[in-house]
Formats: sequence, structure tokens, C-alpha cells
Amino acid sequence: MELKSFIKSLTIMHLFLLIGLSIFTVWVYFQINSFNTSTTGQGIFLYTVPIFAMLGYFGSQWVFKKMSSKIKLENRLEEKLKKYQSALHIKYALIEVPAFIGLFAYYNTANALPLVISVCLLAYLAAQRPNKEHIINSVPLSPEEKSRIQQA
Repeated sequence: MELKSFIKSLTIMHLFLLIGLSIFTVWVYFQINSFNTSTTGQGIFLYTVPIFAMLGYFGSQWVFKKMSSKIKLENRLEEKLKKYQSALHIKYALIEVPAFIGLFAYYNTANALPLVISVCLLAYLAAQRPNKEHIINSVPLSPEEKSRIQQA
């Protein structure tokens, strides 16, 4: 496995997830094109969207740390990177799903709260861009493997 192409593929995957969610956010906003800040009569969406957002935010961090901690120092670098990639995929999914739920809720209710929550999750997803430093800090690596990743 070539490290440069691995990092590039992670970056491209992250970028496509980010672009897809951004396009859907803009589309939903222009479909509704209004804001409602009322807290009455919104039904279950007013409560479930923040709960899903918190579960997605904290769950993504917890699952990623849990999966990253299972990576053993003795494994080959390729195995470590595959496990890291799987952890990242799940982390991104746990961020994206609540964002889509929030956009769906905004589309159905025109309440600004789900839209704001979805935009915050989108910003958080953007901040999670994979890079060499994040790999080095998240994966248990030998000094030789660290230098290989830094040189990639």
C-alpha cells in the first residue's frame, strides 16, 4: 500500500462526503427558503434532532477512539491503516446521519433549529479532514512507521 495514495484517497472520500452534504444543505435551504423559530407545534423533530446530533457527535468520537485503541503496535502498517480507515468511515457516517436527519426535519417543519444543527455538524465534519498528523496521533506506530508517513 502506497502511503501517499492512501492519504489522498482518504482526503478525496472526506471531500466527497463534505460536498454531498453541502449540496444537499443548500438544496434543502432553497426549497424551503424561510425560517420558523416557533417551538410549539413542531412535534417530535424539535427533540429528536438535537438528541441525534449529540449522539452523532459524541458517538463518532467514542467509536473512533474505541476502534483506534484496538489497533495493535505489532500489526503491519497496512493492517493498521485499514483499521484506521474503517474507524474514519464509521466516524464520518455517525456525523453525517444526524446532519441528514436535521435537514429532513428542516425540510418538513421549516424550523431553523434543525438547519443550524445540521450546519454545525457539517462544520464539524469539515474539521475532521484526514491528514498525516492525525494518522500519527491516532494510530500506534513505531518510529520507523511514523517517519514513513511523514515522508509520504
